Amino acid sequence: MPTMKYVILQHDQELKFVEMPGDYAYQLSALNLRLNKEISKLTADGVPPLPKAIAECEALDLLQESLQTISGLDYINELESAFSSIQEENYPLVALLTEIRALQAQLEQWYEEEA
Repeated sequence: MPTMKYVILQHDQELKFVEMPGDYAYQLSALNLRLNKEISKLTADGVPPLPKAIAECEALDLLQESLQTISGLDYINELESAFSSIQEENYPLVALLTEIRALQAQLEQWYEEEA
């Protein structure tokens, strides 16, 4: 059984609990910090809201039924979709998309190997 970690993301009052393979949780947190640093430089309309990584943990017991975890691959797929739809002309968005897609490819490979 692989070791999983959880990255907790917050946007306003909403929390997301992203379940990641243990070896990749740090990469998601680092990517999130970089995206949050760069998102203010985007000038396009329709830039999606981006939660901030606020914590990582090795165990997570959610006590409210309304809260759920999301798989790391599902989250990174949503992130890639949101950022690829941005019509940015003044900032090299391709660098951010490359980082997102690199982690996406690693997660896809990990999930394939674990299946």
